[in-house]
Amino acid sequence: MKKEIAVSQASRLINCGMVILVTAGHKDQATITPCAWHLPLSKNPPLLGVALAKGHFSAQLIKESREFIVNIPPWPLRKKVIACGKCSGRDVDKFAQAELTRLKAHTLQAVPAIAQCLGHIECRLREAKETGDHFLFIGDIVYAQAEADCFKQGFWDTKTTEVIFHLGAKCFFKSAPHIEVQP
Repeated sequence: MKKEIAVSQASRLINCGMVILVTAGHKDQATITPCAWHLPLSKNPPLLGVALAKGHFSAQLIKESREFIVNIPPWPLRKKVIACGKCSGRDVDKFAQAELTRLKAHTLQAVPAIAQCLGHIECRLREAKETGDHFLFIGDIVYAQAEADCFKQGFWDTKTTEVIFHLGAKCFFKSAPHIEVQP
């Protein structure tokens, strides 16, 4: 027997997104925002989308600098990831508070990456679309990198690498070893 789900919770039926840490910066300000609402949008040109609440400090900084970085944290960083979601970068230096190290971006000027993360995707803002209470930031991917021992043959090696997923609210889980399906 199925039960009715409130439409405000319907996205949780399909969203168990990999948690990323979006870094944003402008001038002498930088912040970190955990995010599970993101998606690839195009292979050619390479585009990705990140949905952030309109009131987030990171949204303001992305609009000002027109840059952002998607950082992929490993499971052992989960407490730091959660800590970054409990305060605003307007009020605290999230890098210092979470003891995360700023890493100079390869291509971008205004935004630091996070050294402890497994990978980084540097994006230049193509467009910001209003989508209800969020902005969908569409980024042109200009550079990407990952730890060689964690990302093999074009995939995360989930037999040796655990990444963070979010079910909603306070519920998280880690990736499990992948399986290969033969045609």
